[in-house]
Amino acid sequence: MHYVVLGAGPSGVVAAETLRKTDPNGSITLIGGENEPPYSRMAIPYVLTGKVQEAGTYLRKAPDHFAARGIEVRTNARATSLMPDNKRIDFADGSHLKYDRLLVATGARPVRPPIPGLDLKGVHHCWTLEDARNIIKLAEPGTHVVLMGAGFIGCIVLEALAARGVQLTVVEMGDRMVPRMMNPTAGTMIRRWCEAKGIRVLTGTRIKSLQNVAAEKSRGIFGFLKRKEPTVASDTLDVELDSGEMMAAHLVVVSAGVKPNVDFLENSGIKIDRGIMVDRYMRTSVNDIYAAGDVAQGYDFSTKAHDVHAIQPTASEHGRIAAMNMAGHNIQYNGSLQMNVLDTVGLISSSFGLWAGVDGGDSIEVVDNDNYKYLSLQFEDDVLVGGTAIGLTQHVGVLRGLIQTGTKLGPWKAKLKADPHRLMEAYIARTHLT
Repeated sequence: MHYVVLGAGPSGVVAAETLRKTDPNGSITLIGGENEPPYSRMAIPYVLTGKVQEAGTYLRKAPDHFAARGIEVRTNARATSLMPDNKRIDFADGSHLKYDRLLVATGARPVRPPIPGLDLKGVHHCWTLEDARNIIKLAEPGTHVVLMGAGFIGCIVLEALAARGVQLTVVEMGDRMVPRMMNPTAGTMIRRWCEAKGIRVLTGTRIKSLQNVAAEKSRGIFGFLKRKEPTVASDTLDVELDSGEMMAAHLVVVSAGVKPNVDFLENSGIKIDRGIMVDRYMRTSVNDIYAAGDVAQGYDFSTKAHDVHAIQPTASEHGRIAAMNMAGHNIQYNGSLQMNVLDTVGLISSSFGLWAGVDGGDSIEVVDNDNYKYLSLQFEDDVLVGGTAIGLTQHVGVLRGLIQTGTKLGPWKAKLKADPHRLMEAYIARTHLT
C-alpha cells in the first residue's frame, strides 16, 4: 500500500506518523509545498519576536526523524491537479506521483483583497517562514507598520509586531476586534486594551489603496518620521483609508483571512463547500481520498453540522483519525469544538463552542471594564454550550470541559447565572455524580 499525504503541516505530519504506527509495511510519502522542513505556522510570530529561531518552528526537531520511520519527505512540490481515475497527482515542476490512498492536508492560504497597490514592495502576509524573514527586515524599532485585519490570526501577528517596538496601526473593517470569536462587548474591551498599550486601532475602516512614496519626500511630510528617524533605509508606502485619511508606512502586513487550498482539485469530482466535505471517517466523496486539517470541512461537535475549524488541535486530530481509517480501521471522528485562545499584548481572551448563544437559550455575562475582565456563559436548557472570557485564565479549562462534555448542570445552572465565576464548583459537583 502506498500512502501519499499531501501537505506537511501538523495534520499531515501526524497522519504520516500514525500511518507508520498502524501499517509498519506500507510506503508513505509526505509532500510539502514549500522549500522548508515541516513546520508550524503558529510558531511564526515567535520567530518575529526573536523568542525562537526558525528551527524552533520545525514540527520534528531531529534531522532523521522521518527517515528513521521510513517516511519519504518531498518539499517544494506544489500539486496542480488530481486525477482520481488514474490515482495520480501532477505537480508544478512537471512531475507526477501515483498513490493507493491519499490524504489531502493542503491547509489554507492568505486571502489577498482586491486593493490597488497590494502587490507593492513592503507589503507582506505573515503566513510562511519566508514572510517572516521579509517582515523582520522591515519591522525595526521605531518604524511605522500598518496591520490590515484584527481577526484571530491578525491579533497573533499584532502581538509579535508590538514586541518588535514598531509604531503600529491596526485597520479592521469589522465593528470590533476578533469579530469571529468575540461579541461586541468583548471585542471592544480588547481594542481599549490595545489602545492603552499605545497601539492605534481603527475599526469599521478599510484600506482603499496603497502607493509608493519616496522616502525623502515622506520624511518632509509625515510628522512621525520627523520625530524619530527610522533605521530602515527604504521607500515608504502611502496608505489611503476609506475615511479619506492618508498614512505613511514602511511595512503593511496583510491579515485579511484565509481560504482552503483546493484549486488543484478542480475536475477531480471531490465535493467542496467552504472546504473539502468529509464524513465522520474523514473520507471525501471520492474513493480512497481523505481530507484533514484547515482544508477539510469536518463534523462540528456543537452544531452537529460540518464546518472548517482552522486550529492546530483540530488539524492534528483530523490527521490521526484519517490515517487510522486509511490504514483499514473504522474510527469515527467525534467532532471538533470551536475554540480560540488569544494573547493580545498581554491580555488573555478565549471563546469556546457556541459563544454567540443559541436561539431560545439563556445567557449571563459579567463585565469589569476598569480591570479588563469579562465572562459570558451561554446555555441551552441546562447545558453550557458556549462561553467567552477575557482576563480570566484560572478556570478556562473547566469552561471548555463543561461545554465539550455536554454536562447537564441541573441546579447548577441557576447558581452559575447568579455567579458565573463558580465554574469550578459546578464542574466538580456535576462531573462527580454517582
